[in-house]
Amino acid sequence: MRAVSCAVLLAGVLAVAGCGTTSDGTAGPAGTSSALDSIAADVPSGFKPCTDIPQAVLDSEGLHRNDSPTSRDETTRGKVKWRGCGWVVSDGYTATISATNLTLAMVRDKHFPGEREIAVNGRPVLITHQAADPTGRENCVLNAQMQGGSLEFTIGNPSGTSPKTRHLNACDIGQTLAGKVVPLIPAGA
Repeated sequence: MRAVSCAVLLAGVLAVAGCGTTSDGTAGPAGTSSALDSIAADVPSGFKPCTDIPQAVLDSEGLHRNDSPTSRDETTRGKVKWRGCGWVVSDGYTATISATNLTLAMVRDKHFPGEREIAVNGRPVLITHQAADPTGRENCVLNAQMQGGSLEFTIGNPSGTSPKTRHLNACDIGQTLAGKVVPLIPAGA
C-alpha cells in the first residue's frame, strides 16, 4: 500500500515542482521555488506514532504489531519522508500511521479521487483515495495537519482477506482511528 500511495503522491509532488508561474501569473518553467524546495527537511518531530500511541488506543481497535521489519515505515522518496509503524487487526484491516513531511497543500495539489476535508480535534484532516480503489471502500489515506507536514493514516481493508472488517469502509475505519489518535498530537506540533 505504501508503495502505491508513495508513487502516486510523489509523482504529483514532482509534477507540481516542475511548473511555476511567471510574474504575470501564467504557467511557466519552475524557477527556484517549488513544492519540493519548500518541503521540510525531515518529518514533524512533535509526535512519534510508533511510541506515542498508547496501547489502550491500539487495543480499542484490536490493532497489534509483530515487530517485523515490515511493521516499520521508514520510507524516503527523494525529499519526501515517512516515519511510522504499521499495525493489523487479526483477520481485519491494516493501518500504517506515519509522520511525513508532506503537507496537506501538497496532497490537495494532486486532486486525488474522493478528496474531502474534515476536522478532528480542531485539526484539518484530508481524506483521499490514492489506490486503484476510487470508492475508498478497501483503501483510504488520511493526512492530519502537523507543523511541517502531516500525520498520515494509510488504511487497507481488502474484502478478500479481511473477513472481520470487510463490511466496513476503509475511510470510515480511518476516521474512527484518526479520532482516537489525532487528539494525542501535542498542541503546536
